[in-house]
Amino acid sequence: MLLLVLSGATMLTVLFGGFDATVPEEIGFTRFVELAEDGQVERVTIDQDGRVTGELDDETPFETVVPTALAQEDLLDTLLEQSVEIEAQPPTANWAAAIISILPILLIIALVVFFIRRAAGGQMSQMQGMGKSQAQIIDTERPDTTFDDVAGYDEIREEVREIVDYLRDPERFRKLGARGPGGVLLLGPAGTGKTLMARAIAGEADVTFLSASGSEFVEMLVGVGAARVRDLFAQAREHQPAIIFIDELDSVGRKRGGQNTIGSNNEQEQTLNQLLKELDGFDPREGIVIIAATNRAEMLDDALLRPGRFDRQVEVGLPTQKDRVEILKVHGRGKPINDDVDLQTVARGTPGFSGAQLENLVNEAAINSVRAGRETITRDDFDAARDRIIIGKRQSSDLLREEEKHRVAVHETGHALVAAASEYADPVSKVTILPAQRALGTTEQLPVEERRIAAEGYLSDTLAVRLGGRVAERVALEELSSGAANDLVQATDLATRMVREFGLSPKIGPVGYTTQDEPGGVPGLHGRPYADGTQADIDAEVARLLREAEDRAERCIIERREVFDRIVERLLDVEVVDGEEIYALLDKPMPGRDGADPPDGERDRSRTDGR
Repeated sequence: MLLLVLSGATMLTVLFGGFDATVPEEIGFTRFVELAEDGQVERVTIDQDGRVTGELDDETPFETVVPTALAQEDLLDTLLEQSVEIEAQPPTANWAAAIISILPILLIIALVVFFIRRAAGGQMSQMQGMGKSQAQIIDTERPDTTFDDVAGYDEIREEVREIVDYLRDPERFRKLGARGPGGVLLLGPAGTGKTLMARAIAGEADVTFLSASGSEFVEMLVGVGAARVRDLFAQAREHQPAIIFIDELDSVGRKRGGQNTIGSNNEQEQTLNQLLKELDGFDPREGIVIIAATNRAEMLDDALLRPGRFDRQVEVGLPTQKDRVEILKVHGRGKPINDDVDLQTVARGTPGFSGAQLENLVNEAAINSVRAGRETITRDDFDAARDRIIIGKRQSSDLLREEEKHRVAVHETGHALVAAASEYADPVSKVTILPAQRALGTTEQLPVEERRIAAEGYLSDTLAVRLGGRVAERVALEELSSGAANDLVQATDLATRMVREFGLSPKIGPVGYTTQDEPGGVPGLHGRPYADGTQADIDAEVARLLREAEDRAERCIIERREVFDRIVERLLDVEVVDGEEIYALLDKPMPGRDGADPPDGERDRSRTDGR
């Protein structure tokens, strides 16, 4: 940098500061002789090349050139006669001129060298940084997340509490010859709170929390990922006791030797090998625990899952109804929730929601309340938020033509009436003909209790409910439409699973054919695991189940045609009909209320749409 400054200053001096402010007047040789003869020349300086500079008697500077090839004795005599002060300049080597002439070249070379060194230094710094772990270090004072922030999941919290006890008092484990869990793998769908659970463990144990994502280890340059793994464990040893958390473990821990692997020097494989080495190499007594999370456990390499590396695998599944109530309470802290909001009812209406989705539900309800100009979050806000998440934003029914509105009302009434009249179907919560982004109308069914096992009676009634809209159009309008397309897809899928997976077909028998492809394999590579004749039998059984369900739905509507017509008229009038009103028209108690026996439910929420 100093060389650049000096070079620039020299050039500026040469270009602008090396000249006198007064420019000498150039005169010809003849004019010079005449001035000398007239006595107007005061002094002159003559060099060996014949260049003459001087000053006239009026102090005007001038310059000229004397022809060196001519004898100039007369000129010398003239100058001497006129008493002109003459000065001769001795011959010298013109080093200054030479330096000035090559200075631009030197400046260009200096600039090139400077930028080359700067670029090389930046690349070297970047190359050195590639081997550094990108983990985010949160010091012991900073993890303020505790188990109180992890609502629900009581069993999981008890299972991971041993990690906290080990990090707080490892000596208690050593006295009994036990070593703490070196690695814990959290498995479960996205949004269930695996990262939150890991942070809560660090917060409860009051230790350093090093967080990294599996994708941060894999780079294009071979060896970078392995270097980052080594650096991550080195940082953990410097901050022990500590927790290393690796999110998205499947990004770096995929099965080796897959079809996409090219050679043995694959970067992902080298990174995984280094991770396995580090898991085997660190001493459990160092007070370091590795926690990893993934929602694709089937993609992990078997070497990662053996004892000694990830000793414990904890399933963090979707929250149950009880867990959802606790999660809603956590996300509702500090928010003005109206007294008409029953979190139990909200939890019933959100089966299959993860913790992240429940947080989004509460936030959407708050936004809806702000949009409506309310000061508290009401039950209607939660209903609107739930509908927006599941089927999209509700729109005005004026978007439908009168004929379309009537058809949607008939269709949804068919779903609702069959569901309310069936013995095992989930209770009807609400029916509406307000169109949304993904449905022209909806019939909402909320299970009173969650079940992880669906009985055959429940599955059969569910088929009838899903076909109830199509049957209603045929009975009331004597014409079918495209509105039942989604219903047919859902019903066919359920009937196929009943035959292929659940063994509920007497003809096929107790045989199960899974529809899930092998992880990492090519879909359809091995074809069907049964003969073409079996496929024909399966198709026939699926068609039989669907026809039987359609017949039951048709009988239900025909036998209750008067109630059916009243529900249709009510929908066209108010656009939204509550489930209690439908059960009142059927003269039967709503399941789950007033001491009525709840039907057999299942975990997934049942919703039929009128498209």
